[in-house]
Amino acid sequence: MKDLEKFKPVILTGDLNCAHQEIDIFNPAGNRRSAGFTDEERQSFESNFLLRGFVDTFRKQHPGVVAYTYWGYRHGGRKTNKGWRLDYFLVSESIADKVYDSYILPDVIGSDHCPIGLILNL
Repeated sequence: MKDLEKFKPVILTGDLNCAHQEIDIFNPAGNRRSAGFTDEERQSFESNFLLRGFVDTFRKQHPGVVAYTYWGYRHGGRKTNKGWRLDYFLVSESIADKVYDSYILPDVIGSDHCPIGLILNL
């Protein structure tokens, strides 16, 4: 991504399988050893993306908002909103100020994840 960024700003989106901060998971204390929330995964997310100049657009736009993009089927997590925020738009710092909104559509059903969106003002 850093090589591509030499030529143009980068937008990375998708299921990155990591709830980066405690606010990004329903039960952080009970999931410390769960895949997607281990200290190693969270540190890797930080060092490989955020410290290399990519911005988590949702968290920048909505710093204190609890919102999830994934709910496991096993225990009916969506009904009780016991979820994880695993899906992201990460953008190059050079265009982070162009982000008008980054949002989550939790009421759109179709899988164990929901859609996310990004609006840029270029």
